[in-house]
Amino acid sequence: MLKSTKILVALAFAVLIFSACSKNDKITKQNEYKKNSYGIVADTLEIVSGKVKAGQTVTDLLAPYADYSLIHKMREASRGIFSLRSIKVGNTYNIYLNKDSLNTPKYFVYEEDMINYVVFEFGDSIKVTKGEKEKYVELKVAESGIVNSLYETLDKKNLSVDLAIKLSDIYAWQIDFFRIQPSDSFKVYYENIYVDSQYVGTGKILAARFFHRGTEFNAFYFEDEKEAGYYDEEGNSLRKAFLKAPLKFSRISSRYSPRRLHPILGRVKAHLGTDYAAPIGTPIMSVGDGVVIAAGYTRGNGNYVKIKHNSVYTTQYLHMSRFAKGIRKGVYVKQGQVIGYVGKTGLATGPHVCFRFWKNGRQVDPFREKIPPSKGISEENRAKFDSLKIAYLNSLDPDSI
Repeated sequence: MLKSTKILVALAFAVLIFSACSKNDKITKQNEYKKNSYGIVADTLEIVSGKVKAGQTVTDLLAPYADYSLIHKMREASRGIFSLRSIKVGNTYNIYLNKDSLNTPKYFVYEEDMINYVVFEFGDSIKVTKGEKEKYVELKVAESGIVNSLYETLDKKNLSVDLAIKLSDIYAWQIDFFRIQPSDSFKVYYENIYVDSQYVGTGKILAARFFHRGTEFNAFYFEDEKEAGYYDEEGNSLRKAFLKAPLKFSRISSRYSPRRLHPILGRVKAHLGTDYAAPIGTPIMSVGDGVVIAAGYTRGNGNYVKIKHNSVYTTQYLHMSRFAKGIRKGVYVKQGQVIGYVGKTGLATGPHVCFRFWKNGRQVDPFREKIPPSKGISEENRAKFDSLKIAYLNSLDPDSI
């Protein structure tokens, strides 16, 4: 009897060990299934992929696998998250199907761009989530003398024109990009972003050095828990009270002048503004924070917007083709916000914006004004900034440290 009991215990123990091993084997196999770039385990699913064609809707894409009631549920589930009407021609989509007799959909994934995507998960209810693909950042250094324009220089160097836009934003308060000279040059330390081994764009510029009209301008990126921005080597913010110009890229066609022959009236008349020639529809930005005190039309000004920035400064923007959405008297606008679009309304011979600048109620030449800087690095962040600045300088020019 005792012997039989021992045999039964041994057998039971063996069964437990075998069961545990089997269970562990199953867990190991389950863990072998990896999530794809959308966070989906797709090993057991059939995938239908494609790009949205002209005229196609989500209904068209899912029609072979679902009826209209599912589309209706998708629309309801995605309210406030994603609009089914916003899919664009050429963007990628993926349909994940269960391998059953009906090929019922399990997921629908739409890529808004190369990084951002939205996932519809089908079950008892529909779950809608947005996500970003995992990004890989590579740090780069680029430098060049200026040839004709910043855009043209970057293009010839096979560098992304995103750098031109970002540099113009960083130095909008220090450098007049409408007066770039062949003797100007730049060096920049920046991020390139990749997704699935593909280049998707330029990330942050971490440090930059720009030589403009014989002066060196340094910029260092720094952020804390309150804000992020660019600062010079002394820790002063590069963000001034006003932008240098109301357009990102253009050319000055006429400067501030107390005596100018008016091109339409044919007589000498003071031109108390700066004209920036640009194609019709080019966005016009407010050069600073402020309140719109006028947005209307006159025979001479055409469509115009006037903004009061504080008790000292006011700016005005003339000859717009139209106003930006929501721009009207009494509205508060932020620096860099689009307030209208270039046109040739009023007394204008061609498409441009006439930019006018008041100081204490008197029109002045903005290029002769010394604009005060905004807040710099705080004392509590000084040591951290100085340490980061040295690291950035070393990346820009290893031989200088």
